[in-house]
Amino acid sequence: MTFVVQSPSLGDDASGVVILEDDFNREEKDPSKEQVGNDWGTNSRSRAKGVKQVDLVDGAMHITRADVADHGVSVTHEVAFQDATIQLRFKLRAKDDLGINIADMKEKSVHAGHICMARIRTNRVEIVDLKTGRMNLKSREQRLAGKLSAKVKKEIDKKSKFFKVDLAVDQWHQLEVKIVGKTMTVSLDDKKIGEFQSEGIAHLTKSRLRLAVGKSAWVDDVKVVRLQ
Repeated sequence: MTFVVQSPSLGDDASGVVILEDDFNREEKDPSKEQVGNDWGTNSRSRAKGVKQVDLVDGAMHITRADVADHGVSVTHEVAFQDATIQLRFKLRAKDDLGINIADMKEKSVHAGHICMARIRTNRVEIVDLKTGRMNLKSREQRLAGKLSAKVKKEIDKKSKFFKVDLAVDQWHQLEVKIVGKTMTVSLDDKKIGEFQSEGIAHLTKSRLRLAVGKSAWVDDVKVVRLQ
């Protein structure tokens, strides 16, 4: 069993440096508690009254939103990169979704550090610039207050792009999210699904990986490579 968070001097990859690698091949010390390990964090304490939402099962991570939760599940790991490739295996049910959300908690122009995201469903993939789109503080406050103008809404709509897919449910799939400059590219099962360019994606100091789950998802074999 191996699971490591590697320093920049270790784990050289053909295209960069491995800064996070985890196969989740371990067990909790107390199965009744949420103990993901390897420096992963969750929002279960703050958004689900401490109810366990992340379970390690058969060498994989099972994420399930609790009934008492007032927000989707967020499983986080600190990373540091500008450009990177994020790889993982995942499994979804018919109406599940998995977001690969990139954040910078020091960026104060956006809500909760949101920079960009790839959201995977069984029937579509969304690539979105959150920084200059719907998570920009000014436009978000207008939207919550019901004062978002049609013009601004139209501009926000331009900050994301959708791609149709047809993924088998309850089966493992391979995901790759690549960020280079202002371009995010998503591939599934070694096939390019699509790419989207937007200025917010090029944010220089990305520092947190969030696995965002609205209902339920399985995740395994996470690998983040910082590109040189």
